[in-house]
Amino acid sequence: MKENIHPNYKPVVFQDLSSDFAFLTRSTMSSKETVKWEDGNEYPVIKLDITSHSHPFYTGKQKTLDVGGRVDKFRQRYGKK
Repeated sequence: MKENIHPNYKPVVFQDLSSDFAFLTRSTMSSKETVKWEDGNEYPVIKLDITSHSHPFYTGKQKTLDVGGRVDKFRQRYGKK
């Protein structure tokens, strides 16, 4: 394997700012900010606006818009008679 061509793959904490949810995983991303994790070690932290913990689709709070009838109204108004 060639040396110095692969990115540095290390543990990183991703933190959801909207729900204070955080998870530790491995990534090639880096950050100057660090956070002390539950195991006592310090890891770089990447702050995210939204994750699966706060996204409406995954939390079950997703609302669907009422689109029924819009196509029919359009066809009635502009369609062939």
